[in-house]
Order: sequence, then C-alpha cells, then structure tokens
Amino acid sequence: MKSGFVSLVGRPNVGKSTLLNSIIGKKIAIISDKPQTTRNLIQGIYNEEDTQIVFVDTPGIHKPKHKLGKYLNKQTYYTINDVDVIVFLIDGSESLGPGDKYVIEKLKEANKPVILAINKIDKLNKDEILLKIDEYKDLYNFQEIVPLSALKNDNVDTLIKVIKKYLPDTIKYYEDNGVTNKPLEFMMAEIIREKVLMLTEEEVPHSVTCVIEHFEKKDDIYTINATIIVDRESLKKIIIGKKGNKIKEIGILSRQDLESLLGGKVYLDLYVKTIKKWRNKEKYLAEFGFNKFE
Repeated sequence: MKSGFVSLVGRPNVGKSTLLNSIIGKKIAIISDKPQTTRNLIQGIYNEEDTQIVFVDTPGIHKPKHKLGKYLNKQTYYTINDVDVIVFLIDGSESLGPGDKYVIEKLKEANKPVILAINKIDKLNKDEILLKIDEYKDLYNFQEIVPLSALKNDNVDTLIKVIKKYLPDTIKYYEDNGVTNKPLEFMMAEIIREKVLMLTEEEVPHSVTCVIEHFEKKDDIYTINATIIVDRESLKKIIIGKKGNKIKEIGILSRQDLESLLGGKVYLDLYVKTIKKWRNKEKYLAEFGFNKFE
C-alpha cells in the first residue's frame, strides 16, 4: 500500500482543474476558459487497490490585485509546504513566460519532489513537445517530465505511475468510495459559479462568488436557495440580464448539473446580491472561507 498528498500547482488557466477531474474520473472541480477559476483548495481522492493519492487542486499563482488574490496565493504556498509531491503543470501550447518562472522560483523554496507535467500536447506535434521539454529541463531539477493532455485524457495514466514512485506513506486517509473532501454545499455553489463564468463576459468572473443559503431534501426532491455575490451593481444587472433571461439560463444549466450531482429532482432559486469591494473586506473573506491561511 502506497499513499500520499500531491499538489497541482501552476499559473492560472493551465488546466489544473481539468487534470484533477480527468484523474478522479468525475467532475469535482469547476473548469472555465477564464483565469483564476479555482478559489479554494479542492482535494480529489484517487484510489486503486494498492494506492491512494490525495490530489490538491490549487488556485493559480498570480500577482495579486486585492486581499482575495493574496489569500489565494497563500493557499497555494501552504500546499507546496504541506504535501509529499508537487506536480507543476504548464500549458505546453504557450511560450515560457514570467508567470511560469515565478512559480519555479517558489518551487525552489520547497524541499519536495517536483514533477513537470506539460499539458495540452494535443495542440503540439512531436518536435514541439521535445522542444518544450528542452526549454524547461534546465530551469529546475525536475524528478520527472510527463507530457499529457488533461482534456483528452492522454498520458494521464503515465503521470499516475510516475507519482506512485514518490509516495511516502502506507496508510489510507479516506474511504475507498470517497472522491473529494469537500461538502455538498461547496460543490453546489461551485456548479452555480461555473455557469456564471460560462455565460458572462470577462469582467464578471473575478468579482463573483456563490453561497448556498438553504439546502433541504424531502422525498428525493432537493430545494436549494443560492445567492450569487458580485461587487458592483453593473455586474448584478449583467447576471440578471434583460427581463431576467441571463439568471434564468444560469439556473437551467445549474439545475441540470445539480440533479446529476445529487441524483434527484432539484428546485433552485437564485438571487443576486451586490457587496461593494467584498474581495478587500476581511469580514466577507472570512464569511466566505477565503482567509483560512492568513
């Protein structure tokens, strides 16, 4: 029996949540083409007969512009120091940039095995993959380098095999049927936030969070009341949409995923609330659970 904790780190939008979902085989982390989608540490539990790997999907490391951004970075730095293995994920289809170099400098502060995973190889030919490996191999003493495509589930099994070699423990931390440590309310709120990101423009994502206000089950029917929180009235109008069309569409798509998650009929009521500058206010960051690593 081998086990251990593995952190997925990298700059925003390189595919960490997509990789986590691919590894676990279920959607436990929301995905979006917009950066900084992940807001909390999400643990995904991978089980085999003789192996348990607890993966931690982290917020993308970035230059923060507000207190929320600082907390997100702290969450990631916390996992770097508190796991057994680090998987540094990069977007192989993009050029090496200052964001990647910044992450590498942070990795140098951690005395952990680091595996470089080159994602999105479905966009590259063989020569381009070899060039990308050559570009990174001298920047850091990586234990292993694994090219893969999280979206296509290509070579993800190789990454698992490589990680196994560096797992230090011999105990199981979670039951075999568990796939995540996150409570249902968190998963539900994230599903709704994902639909907001999907259906709105670039200015909305970084200003939105979602809170489950009420959750009740009765005879396989679930009643959910949720509040979508933004920091400006103009964003509230965008999310509600003309004659309420946008919030209705968000609700329809959210309900479909919620019914899949819960396995029953869902009645969903969505509200939109403006809290000005909530990302810079300690009270709300604490209330929404973002400042645990301060």
